[in-house]
Amino acid sequence: MAVPDHEKERKESSSDSLGGNTEIENTSVNPKASGAVPESVDADQLRANINAKIANPLAGFSHAQLAQKGEEYVRTNNVGNKEDIRAFRLGAILAQDPNRHAEVDGLTTEESEVLSKEIAKKWSQPRLLYLVIVLCSTCAAVQGMDETVVNGGQIFYSQQFGISDKNSSRDSWLVGLVNSAPYLCCAFIGCWLTVPFNNWFGRRGTIFLTCSFSALACIWQVCNITSWWHMFIARFALGFGIGPKSATVPIYAAECSPPQIRGALVMQWQMWTAFGIFVGYASDLVFYHVPDRHGITGLNWRLMMGSACLPAIIVVCFVFLCPESPRWYMSKGRHEKAYRSMCKLRYNKVQAARDIFYMHTLLEAENQSMILGKNKIAELVTVPRNRRAMQASELVMFMQQFCGVNVIAYYSSEIFLEANLSEISALGASLGWGVINFLFAIPAVYTIDTFGRRNLLLTTFPLMSLCLFFTGFSFWIPSSSEAQIACVALGLYLFGIVYSPGEGPVPFTYSAEAYPLYIRSLGMSLATATTWFFNFVLSVTWPSLLKAFKPQGAFAWYAVWNIIGFFGVLFFVPETKGKTLEELDQVFGVRSRDHAAYGLRQLQYFFKRYIFRQDIEPEQLYEKDKVEHHPNSFSQEKEADQTTRV
Repeated sequence: MAVPDHEKERKESSSDSLGGNTEIENTSVNPKASGAVPESVDADQLRANINAKIANPLAGFSHAQLAQKGEEYVRTNNVGNKEDIRAFRLGAILAQDPNRHAEVDGLTTEESEVLSKEIAKKWSQPRLLYLVIVLCSTCAAVQGMDETVVNGGQIFYSQQFGISDKNSSRDSWLVGLVNSAPYLCCAFIGCWLTVPFNNWFGRRGTIFLTCSFSALACIWQVCNITSWWHMFIARFALGFGIGPKSATVPIYAAECSPPQIRGALVMQWQMWTAFGIFVGYASDLVFYHVPDRHGITGLNWRLMMGSACLPAIIVVCFVFLCPESPRWYMSKGRHEKAYRSMCKLRYNKVQAARDIFYMHTLLEAENQSMILGKNKIAELVTVPRNRRAMQASELVMFMQQFCGVNVIAYYSSEIFLEANLSEISALGASLGWGVINFLFAIPAVYTIDTFGRRNLLLTTFPLMSLCLFFTGFSFWIPSSSEAQIACVALGLYLFGIVYSPGEGPVPFTYSAEAYPLYIRSLGMSLATATTWFFNFVLSVTWPSLLKAFKPQGAFAWYAVWNIIGFFGVLFFVPETKGKTLEELDQVFGVRSRDHAAYGLRQLQYFFKRYIFRQDIEPEQLYEKDKVEHHPNSFSQEKEADQTTRV
C-alpha cells in the first residue's frame, strides 16, 4: 500500500521521536502555565509525534537503556526490593516487544515457560483474573436484566396505573416515558458521572456504587408503588446504576487483562448483556403466574421488576475480592499498589513488572499531549482527522438504536400481544427472541475481527431492513390466521440473528478504536451518551408511533432507517479492523467527499463482480495515485480554503 508523502514525513518524524530525541521531550512546556505551544514547535507535527509515541513509546531503545529505565522507575517510585528491581529491569526490556522474550537474557526457565505459554495458550491465566472476568460478565448481565424485565412488567403495571388505553395519546406517551426513564437519566446525568465516580472511588468502587444503585432501584420498584409517576422516579433512579457502569466495566476489564485477550474480553460485554436480556425475559415468564397476596396488588410484575436486583447484589458481595485496576492506581501516583495489584493478575513478577512499566511509559506519553495546550473538546470538531472519526463513531452509535433493536427488546411482548397471542405466549415468544439474541452474539467475537466492522454493517443493515419490512407487513395478514403470528415471530427472530453479529457489537468496538488515544476517553464518553440518549428517544416514542402508524408503518419507519444506515456506513464509515495507530491516521485523513465517492464506486464494484460476474479487482482506497490526501488533514486548517472542507 503506497503511503502519501506527508504520511512518510510524519512517520519519519515519529520514529525520531520514539528514540527519545524529539521536540516533545526537549521542549520545556508547563501545561498548567500559559497552555500555549511555543512558536518554535509546530502543533500539527507535535500532535502527530505524540500520537506515534503513544503507539509504541519504547521503540528505538536498546536493551541496556530499557533495563536502566526499569531500575530507575523502581528506585524513583519506591516500588519494591532487589527482587523487584530485577523484575523491572527484565520487564522493561520485555515491554518493548513481549513476543521476543526468547532474546532477553536473564530469564529463569520458569519465567520463559510462562511467557511462551502466554502467547501459545492465551486463555491460560491466573484464577484471580478469571474472577475479574466473572465480575465483568455478571455486571453485563445486570445491565441486560435492568433493560428487559420491564418487557413483561409493563403488561400489568400499565393496567394497574390506568395508562393502558392504546387508543389514548396520553397513555401511550406515559407508558413510553416510564419505560424510557432510566435512559433519560443515563443520557443527561448518569453517563457524565462516569469520570467523577471513577476519579473518586476507583473502578471497583464505581462498580460497587452503580450495582448498589441498580439493586436499590429494583427493590424500590417492588415496594408499594401505586402510580405511574412513582414508577417513573424509581426507574429514573435506575439510570444512575446503568450509565456509569456501562462505561466503567469494559474499561476495568481492559485495564486488568493482558493484550492477548483484551479485545475478546471487551467484546464479551455485549455477549453477556445479551445473556442478561435473555434472563430478564425468563424472569418475566417465571413470575407470570404469581398470584396477588393480601394487601399486595400486582405481585407478579413487582417480582419481575425486582428480579434484576439479584445479579447486582451478587456483584456487590464479591467486587472487592477482585484487585483494583493497576492503571487507576497509576493515574493516582500509587505505583506500589499498582504493582502489587498487577502481581495478583499475572503469574510472576516479571510479567507484572513488564505491564506496569509499559503502562507507566504510556501514561507519560499521554500526559505529553497536555503540551499542546488545546481544548480537547474543541479538537473533536476542529481537527479534521478527529472530526471524521467522531462522524463515523456517532453514526454507528446512533444507528445502534435506530436500527430498531430496542423496540423489540423493550416491547416484544406488546408486539406479540398486538399479533393476538395470549399474555403467557407473548412472554414465551419474547424469551425465544432473547435466546436467539444471546446465541448469535457468541460468534460475534470471531466475526468482528474476521469480516471487519464495515463489511459486517454493510451486510447486516439491508438484511435488518428486510426483516422489519417483513415483520410490519405481516400484520396485514388477517388476525384470524395463524400465519400472522408465525410471520411476525419469524421476522423478529431473523432480525435478532442478523443484528447480533453486526450492529450489536460493532459500535462500541468501532468507537473505542477510531479516535486518537489522546482524546479517546472523551470520544467514548460522547459515544456512550449518544447511544443512551437515542435509546431514550426510541423507548419513549414507540407506543405513540405504534398508535399513529399502526404496526405496519411503525416497523417500516425503522426499516427505512436501516436503509439510511447502510448508505451512511457506505459513504462515511471507513474500515478500522487490524489498523495500527498510524494507519488509522491515514484512514481518517481521507476527506469525507473522497470516501463517499469511494463508497459509491464500491457499490458499483459489488454489482459488477457478484451480480454480473465480471472479473475485476477491488479498488485500494489508500494508494497514493488513487486518492488525494492532504498534508493538513491532522491540523486545524485555519488558513485552508474552505471549499476543500466537508
